[in-house]
Amino acid sequence: MNDGLITETAQYLTFKLGEEVFALDIGKVREVLDFTTVTRVPRTPDFMRGVINLRGNVVPVADMRLKFGMTETEKGVNTCIIIVEVAVDGETTVLGVMADSVLEVLDLGPDRIEPPPRIGTRLNVDFIRGMGKCDEEFVMILDIDRIFSCEELVLARDMAD
Repeated sequence: MNDGLITETAQYLTFKLGEEVFALDIGKVREVLDFTTVTRVPRTPDFMRGVINLRGNVVPVADMRLKFGMTETEKGVNTCIIIVEVAVDGETTVLGVMADSVLEVLDLGPDRIEPPPRIGTRLNVDFIRGMGKCDEEFVMILDIDRIFSCEELVLARDMAD
């Protein structure tokens, strides 16, 4: 179960993958970049699209659509890379995640956030912090620290070194 119960109003960056709207805690987001050339790194998982040069630093880039079992992100006019900070074994790793588009920053209080859905015992939804209610739509609030396995994040960190 999630131990990251949401108890106070927070800001979330919302973005789209296909027709679905997702959100990340703004505190985990460093910046949003226009899509740029991603250099593929051999022998990495498909969802690890490669690395980018961010002001002289090598930053690994993951395709969130592939990570969530969707089709690969296609470069479009609104395609972007969200630069996030992810915790790995007590260390912070900088990672780029591809999104079809960024929408807005939302303020959501605990009264507008439902607990994550329970979808049987075999499906792991620990990476979902909650379901935010925005108008009549749901926004899936992600826990970026739980989307990738420890091994995947160590690989990402190694790609950046």
